[in-house]
Amino acid sequence: MQLMLPLLLAAPALVAAHGAVTSYIIGGKTYAGYEGFSPQPNAQIIQRQWPDYNPIMTVTDRRMTCNGGTSAPLSASIAAGENITAVWKQWTHQQGPVMVWMYACPGSSFQGCDGQGKGWFKIDQMGLYGTSLNSNDWGTGVVYKTLKWSSKIPAALKPGKYLIRHELLALHQANTPQFYPECAQLDVTGSGSATPSGSFLASIPAYASQSDPGIMVDIYQGKATTYKCPGPDVWTG
Repeated sequence: MQLMLPLLLAAPALVAAHGAVTSYIIGGKTYAGYEGFSPQPNAQIIQRQWPDYNPIMTVTDRRMTCNGGTSAPLSASIAAGENITAVWKQWTHQQGPVMVWMYACPGSSFQGCDGQGKGWFKIDQMGLYGTSLNSNDWGTGVVYKTLKWSSKIPAALKPGKYLIRHELLALHQANTPQFYPECAQLDVTGSGSATPSGSFLASIPAYASQSDPGIMVDIYQGKATTYKCPGPDVWTG
């Protein structure tokens, strides 16, 4: 028991070090996400159930699509041009970008929507907004302070079924990126007709290489004062 006790005591610290989106707010209404370490059968949520809080360490990991989540029984309706706010119950790291992605699901059902192929596009992101990589002036620093992130669905976006993916990329360990993505299911309404194309689209996993300067970063060395988020530019419609 003496050998096991330190490991048991250390477990809560490991849990506290990570985080995930646990709910969403649309038009003043809160939609529950997933909470816990194991998928819950028949959970009535809009979020694709993720297996645990642990980080993904490589951009090519298959879990990058939706943190291992495959489907959810519900979806939320949102008008193009309206805001969606992701909510975290805990988040510790303050260095790294926030990136918000969407993916148009083919057909009339979410069940066959696996997020595969070059169909992901960004609608929002924030990297470094200060002048020092070794600071808290990052998108994830905003999440640390508020435990929320609000993004507008592009007003011109074509109506349909979409996945929305919130990704936090933690860069607090030198050259050891940690990815934290979660997905939810949205029914976008409106009269828009625009869809992104060309360089705005990417595949997830592997929207960038592991050696991308926005992914493989040592915030404690060098004189760099700027940062470019990995992957495509934001599509505004």
